[in-house]
Amino acid sequence: QVQLVESGGGLVQAGGSLRLSCAASGSIFSINAMAWFRQAPGKQRELVATITRDGTTNYAETVKGRFTISRDDPKNTVTLQMNSLKPEDTAVYYCNANIRRAQGSFLYWGQGTQVTVSA
Repeated sequence: QVQLVESGGGLVQAGGSLRLSCAASGSIFSINAMAWFRQAPGKQRELVATITRDGTTNYAETVKGRFTISRDDPKNTVTLQMNSLKPEDTAVYYCNANIRRAQGSFLYWGQGTQVTVSA
């Protein structure tokens, strides 16, 4: 069994910062790409940032220059540093990982963590 558990969400004023973390646990051989998604009320889930196993990153245009994704492979974690937050960043943030197990590679999701940015 594999679990992804996010932490670090909360309420912050516009212009502030938050740091989200996601830890994978369970029977894991290795982790391929990892990513953060978000879903605001009434909107579809959207990709925020990705990081490959070799550390290549990609960001949505709306967060470029403000958010930084990183990973710590020995700890099986992915982190999203969010700076200069805006009210439009308010959403539930989900981590996502492509995890290699004995049976093959599978996509897993965390349960989500709420980020609220007040004006």
